[in-house]
Amino acid sequence: MRTPTLVLAFAATLFGSALHAQDFDKKQAAADAKQVVQGFAKSLKSELLAAMQKGGPEHALGVCNIEAMPITAKAGSANDSMVSRVSLKNRNPDNVPNDWQREILEQFDARAADGEGIAPMASVTVADVDGKKQLRFMKAVPTEAPCLACHGQTLSAEVQSKLDELYPEDKATGYSLGDVRGAIVVIKDYE
Repeated sequence: MRTPTLVLAFAATLFGSALHAQDFDKKQAAADAKQVVQGFAKSLKSELLAAMQKGGPEHALGVCNIEAMPITAKAGSANDSMVSRVSLKNRNPDNVPNDWQREILEQFDARAADGEGIAPMASVTVADVDGKKQLRFMKAVPTEAPCLACHGQTLSAEVQSKLDELYPEDKATGYSLGDVRGAIVVIKDYE
């Protein structure tokens, strides 16, 4: 009598796993990732703008240096995903893109050069990694007016000095208003 029960339990497990895998909804997963990006971007931007109001761009650089990575980690852990920032011209050495991220960033630059608006620009791909579906969501980050104080073509001596102190290998300057400055990445594994 136990054998049929075990067989039924095993079949239910297999059927349930197959059904669960079929239930993956790329559109919903992308919408969820977009929400993660929006929450993260809002938190980081609010911290940086508050720091700029309190002590100018040099103060904001110090806050960015200390707070950006914990804010990024918190956004990922709160959503059972990995959140990061990447750029072709990174400031933080931890924000260097891997191969697939570099390819998407280059596509973003080409799309912007063709006149596409950067604010809504995103990329959604799904990869099979170790038998799981992995959502890879990247949202382009446009260079806005407040960004130019620390990322623009002309920097104050104080900002340049602070950059030299905090980020001796900084590559994240020379931007103009409306350039693609990088991307926020959300990676989430699904069964």
